[in-house]
Parts: sequence; structure tokens; C-alpha cells
Amino acid sequence: MSNLVYNKWFKFGLTASVYLLWVIWLSNFWWLIGLIIIFDTYITKRVHWAFWKKKNPPGGKQTKLVEWVDALILAVIAATFIKLFFIEAYTIPTSSMEKSMMVGDYLFVSKTAYGPKMPNTPISFPFVHNTMPHTRSLQSYSTLIQYPYRRIAGTGKVRNDDVVVFNFPEGDTVSVNLQETSSYYELVRLYGRDRVWSDKRTFGDIVYRPVDKRENYIKRCIAIPGDSLKIVNGEVFVNGMLQKKIPGIQYKYLVTTNGEALNEALLEKLDISHSELEGNGAQYLLSLTTAQYERLDGLKFIQSRVRYLIPAGEGDPALFPHDPKLGWNLDNFGPVWIPKKGVTINLTLSNLPFYKRVIGVYERNNLEVKDGVIFINGSPALSYTFKMDYYWMMGDNRYNSADSRYWGFVPEDHIVGKASFVWLSLDKNKSFLSKIRWNRFFMGVK
Repeated sequence: MSNLVYNKWFKFGLTASVYLLWVIWLSNFWWLIGLIIIFDTYITKRVHWAFWKKKNPPGGKQTKLVEWVDALILAVIAATFIKLFFIEAYTIPTSSMEKSMMVGDYLFVSKTAYGPKMPNTPISFPFVHNTMPHTRSLQSYSTLIQYPYRRIAGTGKVRNDDVVVFNFPEGDTVSVNLQETSSYYELVRLYGRDRVWSDKRTFGDIVYRPVDKRENYIKRCIAIPGDSLKIVNGEVFVNGMLQKKIPGIQYKYLVTTNGEALNEALLEKLDISHSELEGNGAQYLLSLTTAQYERLDGLKFIQSRVRYLIPAGEGDPALFPHDPKLGWNLDNFGPVWIPKKGVTINLTLSNLPFYKRVIGVYERNNLEVKDGVIFINGSPALSYTFKMDYYWMMGDNRYNSADSRYWGFVPEDHIVGKASFVWLSLDKNKSFLSKIRWNRFFMGVK
């Protein structure tokens, strides 16, 4: 058996078989050329592929430096391969998914769940996303070579209530100075395009990013292609059915006390973060899960707890599709139909605001409205057939989440993967070992 393991034909056959399976999965048979390299590496040995190593070193041993270089090259290749095709590490930076996902959670995202997405910009610096470390605008990639969207086979599709990582749809254009707090399109709506482009001191450079180099977001997929969504008094209905109860979802409550303050020890006991605390003294506006709400039952100094809701008709123009006439807000929103690949809709001036960005930006058509007539690629259009599937994403922390209610649909070519499990969780407000959330180690994402 040991002789078989070291046999060159056995090693060639095993390596070639694994490589062939990968080529079939990739569905790009140009990569079959790699079998020639594998054959030469194990059998003929005519070409010295590992050029950084001496072919016949003295005594049969490489120098320590060469061994380190060899190990580093193999590690980079292996890590890049795993990240591209299988799993990728991700960190929760904001509280938009609390309490399902906590700020400081480190999790793995499965690429195989929905199928690995092939890079649009293959030339990039390894292990960084869109900018070089400790810089804001020095991009870590080159657009010299760019490929169209392509996804290879996965184990399933995005389903309702999956926790999904995706590229930020409005991240195609970025104000470098304010990219952490506001999208470029939000800034244009607030300040006007001329000021955003001219006021470099406030907004910085305005840069464009390809799909795979836009910021990564994590949200829950509330509605999938073909679904209709509506929010009534804070409750989400999909196709007329109430969304299933998810333990981590937070709503706002107006909590009145007898004048006694909510102290730090009590907040920690209730697992309420300081960032979510509004008010002081006798009245607070708190973001609470159902479990946190029930924990308040035994506190005698609390006099009342009332669900906070924004009245219907009290519109917020910041919300998608940014039409104040609709009168939509975070608690009363919709209905909205989620575009589905291959489905044709009647296109009118009234529903165009919902699908304008889909048609003109995501699906790259020339869209214009002249004298009340919609033109697509120069021709009058009374209907439109969608080329991609789209999704509706929302954070579990419903009042502290920049999600589809603000920027609309997420195209299928922006989907990165499915959140799988938390492998480490750190509380930034604590120190040393106390900052480790031991109960979240290797916790599955639900």
C-alpha cells in the first residue's frame, strides 16, 4: 500500500481525477490544458514548473528561504482557491442584524450554497476586498480584464428567510469620504449631483466599482423572485402570508418607568446595547426582541411597554422608490413585486420608479422618458422582460438597518453566499477574555 501511494502513476491519476472533477464543475473546458502540466509534473518531468526552486539542489535539500517561499506560494494558492469556491470569512460590522448576528461576530460564508460566483475583476491583490490596507481610495484591483457575470452550480438556491451576504447594489458609485455612512445616490438626493462632484473636501473623490468589488452587506432575504411584499403596522407579509417568527428580530417599544433609570448593570443583564438606547429617566425607546420584551415582566419599576409604530401615511421620501406621493414608511410599506427572470410586465409611468434602476443599471439598457413615453434602447416600450432574478433583503434590527426599504432590489449577480456559522465573537465594549462571547462559538446562523 505504501508503495502505491508513492507510485508516480497513482499520484498522477489521483491529482488528475480531482482536477477533472473541478473542470467539470467549472464548465470551462479550456482548463483541461492543465492536465498537460499535471502529467509533466508527475510523469515526464521535462519542464521545471516550480521555477523558484532549484531542480537538483545539493544534497537534495532546498535552502530555508526557498522552503519558506514554497510554503507561502502554496498557502496563498490554497487560501485563494478555498475563498473563491468554498467558504469566505466575514465580519459583522454594524448592528443591522442584531440580535440574530452581533457586531463583532466572525462567520464563514458558504459559496457552494448558491454556487460560487466567478470574479468580474480577476486581477486583484490577494486577501483584500476593494482598497489596499489602511487606505480609503487606493484600489486593490485592476479593471484591465473584466468578465461578465457567471455562477457555477451550487447545492441550492436563495430561499425566504436565508441570511445572505451580497454586494451592495448602490455601491457601484462611491463617495470616498462618506462611503461608510451614506450611499452616493442618497447623497445626490440630499445635496444634488453638482455639489457631490464638486465639493471634494466634504465628499472626496467619486469612484466607480465593479460588482464583485462593491461593499459586502449581510441581511435576511425576506422575499425571492416573483414574491409580493407588503409591510403593515410593522409586520411583513409575503404573498399575503405573515412572515414566520424569527427570534432575533427586534422592534421598537416605548418603555415608561416610575422615574428609575435603566442602569448599566440592568442593560447588560437584559442584553440591550447602549447604541440602541434612546431616552433617559422615565421614558425610553428600546429595540427589543420578543425574549427581551418578556424579561421586562419581572421589573416592578416599569409601568408600561407599548409597541412603537410609525402611522400609515406618514411618508418617508428616503425610502424606495423615493416617491413622497406613496406615503410609505418603515412600518407601512408596499406592496412591491420582486422581479423574476423571464417574467414580462406591463411598463407604465406609475410602476417605472420601481424598476427604473433594474432596467437601466443592473440590466444595462438605455432607458429614457420623452413626452410621457418610455423608451428602452431607442424604441418605445409598453412592456419589459427581466433578464435576472432579484431579491428583497432586510435587517433583523428593523429600525436600524439600511436595507431594501431604502435602495430596492438585490440582483442575482450581487449574491455572494449564505451565512453558515459563527466561529468567533468579540464584544468590542469589553476587554481581555471578557470580550469573548463563548456561547456563540460555532453557532449556526438561522
